[in-house]
Amino acid sequence: MSNHVLNQPILYTQKLTAFYGDFQALFGIEFHLNIGETVAIIGSNGAGKTTFLRSITGLLCNEPSSVKFSGQPIGASSPDEIVKLGIAMVPEGRQLFPSLSVEENLRMGSLSGRSGQWDLRNIYELFPVLKERRHHGSMDLSGGQQQMVAIGRALMANPSILLCDEISLGLAPIIIKDIYRALPAICSEGVTVVVVEQDIRQAMAVSDRVYCFQEGRISLEGRPDELTTEAITHAYFGLEDAVS
Repeated sequence: MSNHVLNQPILYTQKLTAFYGDFQALFGIEFHLNIGETVAIIGSNGAGKTTFLRSITGLLCNEPSSVKFSGQPIGASSPDEIVKLGIAMVPEGRQLFPSLSVEENLRMGSLSGRSGQWDLRNIYELFPVLKERRHHGSMDLSGGQQQMVAIGRALMANPSILLCDEISLGLAPIIIKDIYRALPAICSEGVTVVVVEQDIRQAMAVSDRVYCFQEGRISLEGRPDELTTEAITHAYFGLEDAVS
């Protein structure tokens, strides 16, 4: 968790809605992210977590004022514009370029043109195995190594905010620990982080605050040490049963 959180929102949403055709996926989301925080978003499949990230990154277009970054309305901005402003996403499923090598995939992240701490040298320090395999095809890597490439590619954009969508999905527990072990180093370089995570325990362990989504709405928000198991269970499932 972050040690240098400033009570100054760098990102917030107001009455954010999202649609896929006639289907409404988000209902009036009120969310804020302070500089230096790590915020986790939990919720079951279909709760609206990925749709929320797609709305922030311009993959879904919204009212301009429904999403604000550093006070600037970005709800109607394009994905390219948003990356150049300083918001980068590690997408669910990694979405690497299969025809490119590890290093070529990483270099794709620098096309935003933003200057900053993150370059190939620092990515290789963060994930040494990628330096060893930098000339290999991205599809020749293990799932965990591919996830490292996806994270590294996003960091190469030198973002102020890093959005991580289900980065532990489908990975072995030991690999998940390796991935999350890199998080403090990322935060120490001034990156504010949002982690979408289905694993409640993992989300609580790494975050300063947690939002729970249920059926396109925020059902719970708070600091991990303030939230009871019963409250989280009810917010996550709409049930009173305890989380195992």
